[in-house]
Amino acid sequence: MENLDVMVLRTLRDWRSAGKRALLATVVRTWGSSPRPVGSIMALCEDGSVVGSVSGGCIEDDLIYRHTAAHVAPQTETGSGAAPSHRIPSGPPAFVKYGITADEAHRFGLPCGGTLELLLEYDPDAQGLAQLVSQLEQGRLMQRTVRLSDGAASLSEAVSPTALALTAAELVNVFGPEYRMLLIGAGQLTEYLATMALFSGFSVTVCDPREEYRGAWSVPGVTVLADMPDDVVTAFKPDRRSCVVALTHDPKLDDLALLEALNTEAFYVGAIGSRRNNDARRERMIEHFGQTEASLARLRGPIGIYIGSKTPPEIAVSVMAEILAVKNGVVLPRDMDVSHAKNELAVAVNDPGDVACAVLPQAG
Repeated sequence: MENLDVMVLRTLRDWRSAGKRALLATVVRTWGSSPRPVGSIMALCEDGSVVGSVSGGCIEDDLIYRHTAAHVAPQTETGSGAAPSHRIPSGPPAFVKYGITADEAHRFGLPCGGTLELLLEYDPDAQGLAQLVSQLEQGRLMQRTVRLSDGAASLSEAVSPTALALTAAELVNVFGPEYRMLLIGAGQLTEYLATMALFSGFSVTVCDPREEYRGAWSVPGVTVLADMPDDVVTAFKPDRRSCVVALTHDPKLDDLALLEALNTEAFYVGAIGSRRNNDARRERMIEHFGQTEASLARLRGPIGIYIGSKTPPEIAVSVMAEILAVKNGVVLPRDMDVSHAKNELAVAVNDPGDVACAVLPQAG
């Protein structure tokens, strides 16, 4: 599954290029709990087709009701209080709020106390959308600035990802290319992890020079390469929206690739293996490749969050959860780290009394 924003923008481009009227809705402010974060987008076509999301579905239904003839679930009120016209209007962008009252929050499926504000752009320029999608497909990070007085949009390449910015004069939103995952090794665990990454919106590449592993690969939608992993990492050019995960347990394949990845801006670099194998890997890299503890600080291992996993699918869940947490800027507590959690478990086995006191201080 591709990046959701790119999917929305590509579909909107196609609608507008075909001469269809359409609008682009962007979440610009939220108060309290909100089903979708600021910057989320959706597009609505004049025929009632929708792509993307700004809520759990109720707000989308209201927008369809107010802006198209293909309305669903007729309602007596709207998020803005205006009477529905059942057509996409012309003119400059408009703001609409949902969930201002408890009744509206309930009616539109917002969490208790939640309010969100949308900016609606009517009939965005097809040529500008085509240019934006083209740049995103080439892996560029793009800034789109919308002038609120007339809806005119301009594009520029962004230096780094930034949060949506809204002023009295303009809306600035940064769109990034899809997240990418490079997996080293084409074994069973890789198949599960690749599948989860695909439906999480990652573009997935798998590298394995071993024919016996590549020949059994069965996950569609994944690029499979046969070159040596370190060469693949170099050609892959990991950026801040990329992660590299080594899954072969073979130092000849993993080590050089991991070292190459550590020299990039990849947001996540890690390798499967036990605590003992992880320690041995670090010792090899320090002894034979001139690394230091500081230079290896970004190398994750054992990877994943601790959920007591034993089977390949459960291990894949553990690893994918950690990757998504790092991607989303979430700092995981130490008791969820595989290495730390297993150390605690080992202590529990050797001295249950001590661990009981440590884990359950309230009981004392």
